[in-house]
Amino acid sequence: MKEFVMGIALGMAGGALVVANSCKLRKMIRKNQEEIMQKAESYIDQQLEKASCKASDGASAAEGLQ
Repeated sequence: MKEFVMGIALGMAGGALVVANSCKLRKMIRKNQEEIMQKAESYIDQQLEKASCKASDGASAAEGLQ
């Protein structure tokens, strides 16, 4: 997932360079980049939270067996 997000960011940056002469397009690209990065960060945070919940549930189950 990390490589995918980085690929999107680099692709968007490359596209921004191609249309660098248009101020409107640059603003639109920056806005879209920020939105995608926020969504990606949110997704990553959710996945980390799920992983930490599973880890803590596993630790709780192990403590209950002792």
